[in-house]
Amino acid sequence: MSDDDNLSIDRAVVQALQSLRDAGIQQVAKPSPEIHAAIGRAAATRGAEKETPADLAPAQSPESTLAKPLPAETASTSTAPTLEVLAAEVAACTLCEELATTRTQTVFGVGDPNARLCVLGEAPGADEDRLGEPFVGRGGQLLNKILEACSLRREDVYILNVLRCRPPGNRNPKEDEVHNCRQFLERQIQLVDPEFICCMGAVAAQNLLSTTTPIGRLRGEVHDYRGIKVVCTYHPAYLLRNPSAKKNTWEDMKMLMREMGTPVD
Repeated sequence: MSDDDNLSIDRAVVQALQSLRDAGIQQVAKPSPEIHAAIGRAAATRGAEKETPADLAPAQSPESTLAKPLPAETASTSTAPTLEVLAAEVAACTLCEELATTRTQTVFGVGDPNARLCVLGEAPGADEDRLGEPFVGRGGQLLNKILEACSLRREDVYILNVLRCRPPGNRNPKEDEVHNCRQFLERQIQLVDPEFICCMGAVAAQNLLSTTTPIGRLRGEVHDYRGIKVVCTYHPAYLLRNPSAKKNTWEDMKMLMREMGTPVD
């Protein structure tokens, strides 16, 4: 094993432990077999990437935005038994080389792991990458106000993103990045097992529902994702740039709360 491989494993171990700490695990007497396996898989994947000749590597898509829907299912889905183990897998992931080498840390998820409602965003930004928690910047502050208006707190819901690493420059996620992270998204939703999902923005909505329908047409009605009711609305960052759209988001949230059986005025 090369020095670069050892460095990758060391970094994966550190991120795995940080993820466990953020998930509320204060003491770890001995790494579990699942965490060993997650780190081992990441190291093996990185080694395989190095051994693949450049002319055999898959061609990169010229599209940097989501021009077409991704498959509703991935070739492989994580079988992590708990959110803590899944967080360790995420921290060890190097499938997206650019994201793995530019991130400060992975941003897994936060909130009530038994929540009825999941809030799904796009990808971490600079603040999220620095703090390791989704929706903590200006958009996150607006999200908190939206939740408060619905008589909810951040602690009452579970917040996650389509991607768990920050795209450089806060660009839109690439198609292959979303595909690579889909296995974690699907398993995270399975483990939380919410009754409702609120998609914030087009990237979240289009990827979860595997559609290219614009967010303006997705909002205003209830969709289905594997038996979970889904409401789509505008991303808080969009609302900061376009305050006039806040009234539409408020209508979407009132519809969501009616569906949840806790209507608000």
